[in-house]
Amino acid sequence: MKSCLKPVLFLSIIMIASSALLSCSKPKEAKVIVSENEFSIRKLNDYAYTIDARGKVKNVGEVDVKRVVVTAYCRDCSKGLEQGNWLVAERERASEEKDMINYLVVGGEAEFSFTDVAIMYNTPKPPKEMPKEMEVVVESFEAVD
Repeated sequence: MKSCLKPVLFLSIIMIASSALLSCSKPKEAKVIVSENEFSIRKLNDYAYTIDARGKVKNVGEVDVKRVVVTAYCRDCSKGLEQGNWLVAERERASEEKDMINYLVVGGEAEFSFTDVAIMYNTPKPPKEMPKEMEVVVESFEAVD
């Protein structure tokens, strides 16, 4: 009986130690990047224009992700209504101003598109150029366990 107790005790100690070591391991990282983006100017009516965005995001992390929210910011756009200047609203993004990708596997890539990054009102001529400081960002996502 004593000879049987030692191996069982030894195996129990090894199992406890190995499970403690495994539980201390670093959790897998979730990371999503914008791999491509493109902005375009679209005419709303005779005196208004908007900037739309489209592109791709890629999951470069170690786990699948879900609910990936992508939007864009115009950093040098005006906050007030000025004729002939690009402007952005000072409020939370509306649903048409962002896109959500439901699920993205590790290494996977998905397309996004949304409208109204910035708007120009009261201008009879089409804008000649886009604002210089515009960027698409991954606003949020959730890692899948």
